[in-house]
Amino acid sequence: MSGKTPTRQEALDLVLQYNETDSLVNHAKAVEAAMRYMARKTGADEEMWGAIGLVHDLDYEKFPAQHCHKTEAILRENDWPEDYIRAVLSHGWGICTDIEPQSLVEKTLYTVDELAGFVSACALVRPSKSVQDLEVKSVKKKWKQKSFAAGVDREVVARGMAMLGVEFDEITADVIAALREVSDEIGL
Repeated sequence: MSGKTPTRQEALDLVLQYNETDSLVNHAKAVEAAMRYMARKTGADEEMWGAIGLVHDLDYEKFPAQHCHKTEAILRENDWPEDYIRAVLSHGWGICTDIEPQSLVEKTLYTVDELAGFVSACALVRPSKSVQDLEVKSVKKKWKQKSFAAGVDREVVARGMAMLGVEFDEITADVIAALREVSDEIGL
């Protein structure tokens, strides 16, 4: 593994350097929380998984046409490890990269990226505007409404769940629990 292990602060600094939109920064933090939660659940490296989740959309605000590819260049310039870079690139598999998720961290990022966005959207339409009282059944109901959060690629989530061998209810409960841990920080 080349590169130095990045700290959370280094990852956050990069996110804030390339993103000014609160919703994108909050999405980065939400995916970070989901990745940290899943790392704890699976006994993986929480710091690694969190950093990968935090920077996964690093280039999206300023370089949407070069999504993932500009992030690769930025992470290389900052001497990030190759396995972190590959994990970030794999979340764009079939969309903007041809790097298929292989490892557990890659498959998890691929799955929870879109799902964290969807769960956040579900929380925001609740009277409380909070994830604290959000339940899986409410998310499942919204999931079936194709017009709700139409930008969320449900096929990506389905492919990710199949790769991980998890059911919708389980991974959704995990993402809800993860977002509850950072709800104040991400405005939910």
